[in-house]
Amino acid sequence: MRLPALPAAALLAAAAFPAPPDLLLAEVMPPDLNPAAYLVSEKFDGVRAYWDGRALWFRGGGRIPAPAWFLERLPPVPLDGELWMGRGRFEELSGEVRREQPREDAWRRIRYLVFELPGAPGPFEARARAIEALVARVGWPQLEAVAQTRVKDRAELQARLRDVLKAGGEGLMLHRADAPYATGRSDALLKLKPLLDAEAVVVGHIPGKGRLAGLVGALEVETPEGRRFRIGSGLTDALRKNPPALGATVTYTYRGLTRTGLPRFPAFLRLRTMP
Repeated sequence: MRLPALPAAALLAAAAFPAPPDLLLAEVMPPDLNPAAYLVSEKFDGVRAYWDGRALWFRGGGRIPAPAWFLERLPPVPLDGELWMGRGRFEELSGEVRREQPREDAWRRIRYLVFELPGAPGPFEARARAIEALVARVGWPQLEAVAQTRVKDRAELQARLRDVLKAGGEGLMLHRADAPYATGRSDALLKLKPLLDAEAVVVGHIPGKGRLAGLVGALEVETPEGRRFRIGSGLTDALRKNPPALGATVTYTYRGLTRTGLPRFPAFLRLRTMP
């Protein structure tokens, strides 16, 4: 049975969020974790999108300028998920979902992958089943339930990770099967990637030397905790000529922390484009 669509006028009249939506955020999976109590899914390299039943919102709080026909197909209940175009297409997707005038052909290729029912009762395992049932009732190929499965031990989890990475994926997410709905950063939701990543704010441009003379050699960045360090790896020549502006937020990868708590081998991954 198809769920009723909301009128386009009601969608467009949704009030602006006074603050970013309060969402569940993942912690990094500890290496000694027993994953048997978790449901495991692929970590998609998409754009986080919160649907409040009337409008679609970025994680940062701005409204996503999706076309009316896309919004009208979404059910009138809150959803949390990722807008996605396919593996390795984050930059293309990020540009498309931020266009003030959405392009019809692009949005026909964008899917909304749902992994949570905000505020719904019961443990996550029950909510995951409810998501599957809801998506089945809607019956629209661009709305998908993220597949959630169990693994018996760390060996099976690592095998699953290898399969996802081999297929071009980014990593895995683990959500405690018995966890009630919650918001904020929590170990009820964990991420597993071959490289860790985090965000920091650009506070300085370090001049390059030698081959990089006249260019930016590294970005000086500051973490939310106030720790400063430099990112030189991962910057293309184009970025060294035209680096992210002071105050911009960048995502970087790293391999654990040093004894002083700074990221080990940080490398630039991408500029976080704000809505």
